[in-house]
Parts: sequence; C-alpha cells; structure tokens
Amino acid sequence: MRVAVIGGSGHIGTFLIPRLVAAGHEVLNLSRGQRSAYVEDPAWSEVRHVTGDRTDPEFPALVAALQADAVVDLICFDLASADALVVALRGSAGHLLHCGSIWRHGPSRRLPVTEANGAPPFGEYGIAKAAIAAALKFETRSGGLVTTSLHPGHIVGPGWHPVGPLGNFDPSVWRRLSAGEPLDVPGLGAELMHHVHADDVAQAFALAVANRDAAAGEDFDVVAPSALTVRGFAEFAAGWFGQAATLRPVSWEEFRAASDPGPAQTSWEHLVRSHYCSIDKARALLGYAPRYEPEEAVLEAVRWLVDRGQLDVANPLRR
Repeated sequence: MRVAVIGGSGHIGTFLIPRLVAAGHEVLNLSRGQRSAYVEDPAWSEVRHVTGDRTDPEFPALVAALQADAVVDLICFDLASADALVVALRGSAGHLLHCGSIWRHGPSRRLPVTEANGAPPFGEYGIAKAAIAAALKFETRSGGLVTTSLHPGHIVGPGWHPVGPLGNFDPSVWRRLSAGEPLDVPGLGAELMHHVHADDVAQAFALAVANRDAAAGEDFDVVAPSALTVRGFAEFAAGWFGQAATLRPVSWEEFRAASDPGPAQTSWEHLVRSHYCSIDKARALLGYAPRYEPEEAVLEAVRWLVDRGQLDVANPLRR
C-alpha cells in the first residue's frame, strides 16, 4: 500500500516509518522538513519526503493529492483540523488513522480504564482528543471515511526526556534519586502513570494499517502492559543508580510551595488522572503485543540521555 504519515519525523514516526517500509509499503513522510528522526535507520532512504505545514489552509488538499491508501495523522490536536482532513480524504484515501491520547479519559474511577468506561475528560488537550475520537468513530459508522483512532499513554523512547517519577519533566528529580537524596512526593505515592515506548505505539499503528477491517471505526488505548505508581517508579529509578528511594509524602499545597509553578502543575495534571488503561481491545482486534514494560522503556530513555551528557546524575547507571 501507499501510506502517508503526517509528522513522521517525531516520536512515533521514528519507529513507525521503518516498520511500514519493512512491511513492503510505499511510504511518504509529510513534515515541515525541520527535523530528522530520533533514531537512524536505513529504511529512511526508501521514504519519499513531502514538505507541508499543518497550519496551511491547503494542507488537507495536499494530503488528498497524494492518493494514499492509508493516512496516519500523528500531529492533529483540534477537531476543526481533523474535520478538514476527513472532508478532503473522502473518496481519495482508504483509511485515516489518528493519534490521540489516554488523556481523552478523565481521572480514573474504575481500573483498568477501558475504551468504554473512561471518565469524561478535562482540560483543553484531553477534551479535544476525545472530541476527535468521537467524530472519527461517527464518520465511519455513518458510512463515511474509514477511520481509526489510537490513544497512547506517556510516550517514551531514546531522544527526549520522559515523564518522570513525579509526573513532570523536571530533570533535578533524576539527580536527587541518583544521589539517594530524599524526594518530596505529593499525595500518597499510589497515583498511577501509564507509559508506553514509542516503538510499541508504532507497532499498534502498523497493525491497524495492516488490519483495516478490524480497526475500522474503532478506538484503541495503546500503553505498556502495566502502569507504575509514583512510589514504584521512584524505587525503580533510584535502583538504576544503586540507591534506595527515600520518599517524603507531602500535601499538594506543600509541594506547590516548594516547586516551580510549571513542573508542579504538570505533576498535578498527570497524577490527578491516575491512569491505568487496558490493552485488551488492542490485543484482541489488532494482535497488539507491547515489547516494553514501562520501567524498561523509561530506563532506555534515561540511559540515552545520560550517555550523551543530556541528563545530570550523581552516580552512573548500574544497568
């Protein structure tokens, strides 16, 4: 098939495009041409690159003109943009696959969270992702364009900073854990985060492309086989440096008072949701089989950063 990937040079595309090439597809990567993939792969030499800007009003027509059998949209964040692409692709593409987010679910009220039992979302990002998923499902089930939405957890992989044990991107957390220093934890430490390796997300997209009939009109949560509590994540992370985690439970008020506003808000947004999502539907309909447990995926990312001097730690990694 001819498969067009919008935003293929990013986290997911870095792994998805080589998978699609290996499967024998003709692959086109649509991007603004400003960045190379995070991981080198000889498969990229077989990819046709198309320059396009998502903000250009003519972008949907550009995508439609490619006459792709499947279009994988990795960078759609609002309903109007999704609707415009759907309209342009009706009759010119066989399958539109959208990248959503598990933040289309609100705070957990039943675990595991499934595609059917998630709480209503909150926040601009989560609400938009939920609206796009609902609109795509309605489009297909009304006899329109065949669509599928896949919703990753906190994507992690080599080349960028992962969501850390406090639910934010503050690099000092890693230094404190690597030094065996105490770490203030808001709440009980039992709040959950559900990561997923970018290559496992790529696996799910490749499976959905290959199994269009099973994926048609469906939505899938795509995460690691398990989720991590704040406490467990911190203990894993400290152990990578030969340390034991010393965690001090504090109230959210104390945590905010001692933290910069940005990281503190990011922590709250991750931990208040406390997501642990099921992958049963993706397993049953697509054959999804994630390779990485969450701590393995994060360790790979941390090792990549440490080896390149992009993360300040007090002790070397033990494994």
